[in-house]
Amino acid sequence: MAQILVRQLDEDLKTALQRRARAHGRSTEEEVREILRDAVRPGGQPEVNLGSRIADRFRGLGLAEEITELRGHPARGADFDEL
Repeated sequence: MAQILVRQLDEDLKTALQRRARAHGRSTEEEVREILRDAVRPGGQPEVNLGSRIADRFRGLGLAEEITELRGHPARGADFDEL
């Protein structure tokens, strides 16, 4: 693996990177690698998971209660007769 040494970082920038890394649950070094990956990814956009994209699309539409997860239950088909 290659290494890059970045000199003369502002202390504020270093602190912000450390804070961002903590928020994402990773080391500062891994956070910087992720930032660099996002910067050179085609289109320049960070990779967004499907669940996050769906949540963003429907955010603010007025869902008043949490939807419970059904982990461990078999999938079943929709019953359109009830509509």
